[in-house]
Amino acid sequence: MSIIHPSAVIDPSVKLGENVQIGPFCVIGPDVTIGSGTKLASHVVISGPSIIGIDNHFYQFSSIGENPQDKKYQIGDQVQLIMGDRNTIREFVTINRGTIQDNAKTQIGDDNWIMANCHIAHDCIVGSRTVFANGASLAGHAIIGDDVILGGYSMIYQRCRIGQSSITGFSSGIHRDVPPFITAAGYRGVPAGINSEGLRRKGFSPEDIMATKAAYRSLYRKDLSLEDALLEISAQCAQFPHLQILVDFLNVPTERGIIRGSDK
Repeated sequence: MSIIHPSAVIDPSVKLGENVQIGPFCVIGPDVTIGSGTKLASHVVISGPSIIGIDNHFYQFSSIGENPQDKKYQIGDQVQLIMGDRNTIREFVTINRGTIQDNAKTQIGDDNWIMANCHIAHDCIVGSRTVFANGASLAGHAIIGDDVILGGYSMIYQRCRIGQSSITGFSSGIHRDVPPFITAAGYRGVPAGINSEGLRRKGFSPEDIMATKAAYRSLYRKDLSLEDALLEISAQCAQFPHLQILVDFLNVPTERGIIRGSDK
């Protein structure tokens, strides 16, 4: 049985799962589905069309599924937000729906920890088990892989990709793609080694981590072309299969290119 505070305003079209808790002064608009076990603290606003999975927790004053901040958006465009399960959304987080100029949706995976004052713009795709520290923000169309950590007040430029298990430093401006397993740091983010601690926490062996460091050297320290670096890294994939994630990422055409050692 769901628990709904009498001051909450809920559109008649809203679909609620079992044991949903909706706190004081929440507003849930038309075309919203909320899965079982989800909790809304006070003053949470969820607009639709939005599909929210199970066991999510929204803290006070978060704004979820609002219209995209894009001048091309027109009222009535069929765009949506899709959120998975067990996400924690802290105070003053804003997440916008997609636009018809892209895939018409913003998508969030499972088990993410989105801290206070973060922003996820229209058409972003966020994987699972990510951590966004306070104030981290995504511009439109950004793609964030699984197990990524964004340092506080990191700013991700539009259409950038942040690869699996990578990490950004605090206040980093990311204007190019960050490959998997890499640390990016600085006002205009540049490569700063691999995410060794993150890999250890994920259960990677010391040998896997050493192989990842060798791949980093091929990509950033040997003055190789990207094509030659890929050849070196690919040769290690049979022994270290996780490096295939890096190879696949680098083989995808990109609008931004990958971060390099300078702004050049």
